[in-house]
Amino acid sequence: MSHDHDHGTATTNRKKLAWAFGITATILIAEVIGAIYTGSLALLVDAAHMLTDSTGLLLALTAATLIMRKPTAKRTWGFRRAEVLSATLQSALLLGVGVYALLDGARRLFEPTEIAGSGLLVFGIIGLLGNVASMLILASGKDDNLNMRAAFLEVVNDALGSVAVIVSAIIISTTGWMQADSIAAMLIAALIIPRALKLLGEATHILLESTPKGLDLEDVRAHLIAHPLVLAVHDLHASQIASNLPILSAHVVVEDKAFHTGAAATMLGELQSCVAEHFEVSIEHSTFQIESLSHQTPEHESHE
Repeated sequence: MSHDHDHGTATTNRKKLAWAFGITATILIAEVIGAIYTGSLALLVDAAHMLTDSTGLLLALTAATLIMRKPTAKRTWGFRRAEVLSATLQSALLLGVGVYALLDGARRLFEPTEIAGSGLLVFGIIGLLGNVASMLILASGKDDNLNMRAAFLEVVNDALGSVAVIVSAIIISTTGWMQADSIAAMLIAALIIPRALKLLGEATHILLESTPKGLDLEDVRAHLIAHPLVLAVHDLHASQIASNLPILSAHVVVEDKAFHTGAAATMLGELQSCVAEHFEVSIEHSTFQIESLSHQTPEHESHE
């Protein structure tokens, strides 16, 4: 993928996030007013969810802006990892809201609060319309990186939460059963918590510099050793700077004569093409240290 294409995608995603943030912040204000007016826990929880999502979208927007900055001598990868940090914060916020909604919803089952059902329905519909608009805006960019996927999941959760609010409003208006509001709040929590944990796990996987998912290092080692000049591969490492930026490094041992014939220099490009094209996870950034058999660097015991 070219730098120009990356830059164009980042610019487009930034615009999408700006629109989604504006819509979500507007719904947040409406739902806070609605929660005060109706006394609804479900609407209050959804408003709190909107608050974290507004914060999350603002973080995502900030990360999308930082990603566009060029690398420098101090930050050789630029701010590419900003999207992972943003996704980590977003998932932690979502998890906190989910746990709160679950606990307070359970409490209110036994201590129901009087809810204005008709008002709740109006604010639920307003929230749903806004969330659907945000979903449509972000849908085309949700697979670009972890940051965009986190933002999209947030507005999807918001939309599902709005549906739960609408259903509870209808039940309260028609039957007067106030516990429907608590059940709606707990359903919203049930939607939030698994997605938050999944996203947090994905972000943590990158921050811990784990091997990219879908890449088997033993397969990589075997494929490199299959090169006719390669005798051994050690200190093989793979990690990710960001969700779409895997990197790999390795020490490659060759016969001493490969340096005398010039073959060691030409094989470097072959190894880089190998890891970029052969595997499901394409690694465009790879670093290989070519070593002669007589001067190879011993692999550390911790790198087994």
